[in-house]
Amino acid sequence: MSDAVQLSVENVHLAFGGTQALFDVSFNVCERELLAIIGPNGAGKTSMLNCINSFYRPDKGRIVFKGNDLARLPSHRVAYLGIARTFQNIALYTGMSVLNNLMAARHVHMKYGMLAGALYFGRASKEEVEHRIVVEEIIDFLEIEHIRKAVVGALPYGLRKRVELGRALALEPELLLLDEPMAGMNLEEKEDMARFILDIHELQGTTILLIEHDMGLVMDIAERVIVLDFGIKIAEGTPDEIKNNPKVIQAYLGEEFGAIPTDMGSE
Repeated sequence: MSDAVQLSVENVHLAFGGTQALFDVSFNVCERELLAIIGPNGAGKTSMLNCINSFYRPDKGRIVFKGNDLARLPSHRVAYLGIARTFQNIALYTGMSVLNNLMAARHVHMKYGMLAGALYFGRASKEEVEHRIVVEEIIDFLEIEHIRKAVVGALPYGLRKRVELGRALALEPELLLLDEPMAGMNLEEKEDMARFILDIHELQGTTILLIEHDMGLVMDIAERVIVLDFGIKIAEGTPDEIKNNPKVIQAYLGEEFGAIPTDMGSE
C-alpha cells in the first residue's frame, strides 16, 4: 500500500426523501490499498459505492479520484477514468457468452471508429485481436476456460459472479469497487473468490474497495476497515482495531456482546 491518496471522499451527504442514507462521510483510499467497508443492514455501504461511480449524486460533499470530482461526471465517464464495479445483484448480458461479456467491457479501450469496426479491416481487425488477447488472459486468470463460450444466463450463480469480476477486470481498472462479491456462495466458491481478489490486489497492484458481509473474510484480507451505521462513519482502522472497537460491537450486536459476528446479512 502506498501513502498516496487515490480516492478522497469528503463530507458526503445523501438522502432519499426523509431518509438519510449517508451523513457527512469522509475517508481516503490509498493507492494499492485493499479497504473494506462494513456495517449492519441499511448502513449505507452500497449507497457509498453508488456515489463513487456516479450512479447517485451526493446532496453535499465531494468525491475526488486522481484530481477529478466524480460528482460532476456521468457514470460512463467514471469508467474511462479507471474505476470498475461489480454489483450485489449480478449485472451481466445473460444472453451472451462469457467471452462476449468480457469483450463488451473493452469498449473503453477501443480506438477504431464505427465504420472500421463494422467492416472489420485494417486497424480494427488488429485491435480486435489485441483486446481478445487481454480477455483470454483474464479467462485464464479466473480459471473459467471451460465456460468461455457458454451463455452466461445458463451458468451457476458462483460462476456468474466470477464472470462479473472478469468483466470488471477487462476495464483494466486502477480502482476496483466490489459490492459483496461472495454473497450467496458456498465455502469453496468463497475461498476461490478470496484468492482471486488477493491476487488482483497483490500481483496486479489494483486498489480495491470492498463491501462484504462475511466478517471473517474481511478481517483476513483487508488492510483497513471503515464501519458505517445508519449512514454515519463510526469507526476506521486496522482489522484488529475494528474488532475491538466498542462502537462497532454495539452497532452490530449491542453492548452486552463482546465481539462482532463473522457473517452478516447483505445490505
